[in-house]
Amino acid sequence: MAVSDTIDVTDMITGTGPFGPSELRQLCEGLAEGGDMFRSLRLAVRDLEGTSDRSPASTVRLGVGQYLLGRFSDAIDTLKAADGSAMALYYLGRAQAASEAYDDAATAFRGAGRAGYDKAACEAEAAACLRKSGKLDEAAAALDAIAGEAEGSADYWCQRGLLSAANGSELAPTIEAFEKAIAIDPLHSESLFELGVLNDRLGNDDEARDCYAGSLKRYPATVGALLNLGLLHEDRDEFADAQRCYNRILEAYPNHPRAMLFLKDSSASSDMQLDEQQKRQRDKLEQKMGLPVSDFELSVRSRNCLQKMGIHTLGDLARTTEQEILESKNFGETSLTEIKEMLESQGLTLGQFAPEPVAGEPMLPDHEPSADEQEVYSLPITDLALSVRARKCTTKLGIVSIGELVRRTAEDLMECKNFGVTSLNEVREKLAERGLKLRGE
Repeated sequence: MAVSDTIDVTDMITGTGPFGPSELRQLCEGLAEGGDMFRSLRLAVRDLEGTSDRSPASTVRLGVGQYLLGRFSDAIDTLKAADGSAMALYYLGRAQAASEAYDDAATAFRGAGRAGYDKAACEAEAAACLRKSGKLDEAAAALDAIAGEAEGSADYWCQRGLLSAANGSELAPTIEAFEKAIAIDPLHSESLFELGVLNDRLGNDDEARDCYAGSLKRYPATVGALLNLGLLHEDRDEFADAQRCYNRILEAYPNHPRAMLFLKDSSASSDMQLDEQQKRQRDKLEQKMGLPVSDFELSVRSRNCLQKMGIHTLGDLARTTEQEILESKNFGETSLTEIKEMLESQGLTLGQFAPEPVAGEPMLPDHEPSADEQEVYSLPITDLALSVRARKCTTKLGIVSIGELVRRTAEDLMECKNFGVTSLNEVREKLAERGLKLRGE
């Protein structure tokens, strides 16, 4: 069962039930699962903001809710006016740290510790504020002061790792500190993210991806984790997963420049990958269509009948209907079954690419083509170097040679979805370069 299924966000924010660190940890894990929980949180905060006679306890709930929504300035104002409880001071520090008011944040964290909040967590957060302010020696002293009593704190070990990295220490103790934090709290998002960054730099892509993904299991997700995870997905050609990462950022920060750029590049790469897949499929189809019938074991009768009909390749058969085959003299059901089985072995069917004749108009040219024209007609359509969109449409229509293309009218081509006037003019220009036209022009 998902964590989000066990939590009533509205009751947690607007109600009077328990509202402590364990409940908030559950809430953050539920928010990380996505779904409607974020929307429920936003509505609950809005309802509480509309209440004029809030109690000191409900004011704390409101301030914490505003912090979780990323509304740090509102959270600071609300929590400053709260009851001065450990919870209020701790999340006031979190909001101030997020706003880069590090001195104020450190004061709030230490006040939270004195008021009864987890002392190791509070001192670790205060040390983080000192480190972010560039006061590395003071940060180290703050962590040393709680070393004995904080051995079981994931926050403490995370800050040890971050301070080690800030001091340019060797990787081994830095990694060891983050691993100790994760051993204590497997979902410690900051430690997972930092360990992901280190593995990323070392070229350990699988380990980095697992760390980034793990860091996203607790709300709020870091932008860095989503960006880096998206890039790792792109390296594995997992463009849909990468785009989900970037869209998750844009849901919270609609104008985030790097997320917008990465999403655009990922979408373009995804289209290129799709085009490459379609090109490989088309090339494979053209290769099959060009296989000579003589390469397959057929009865003498079937072979003679196909030869008389001028059918030399599997492509010729795929463009010939069952009715046309049966109209040939001496070609019966036994030979027909034999032909169908041969085509089926190559993933083709009889008449699969047979052109649909237009009423009142012959499908063949009005004149007998010359030897030079016949040579051009037999060339594969890829020789025209059409654009991606035009190629897709000709593939959908089963057109694999230039001869098959010139037997089609402009109206035939325009019936294909996404084949517009631009593509039609392109086809006309490419044919004109060879002195050819579409039928009826």
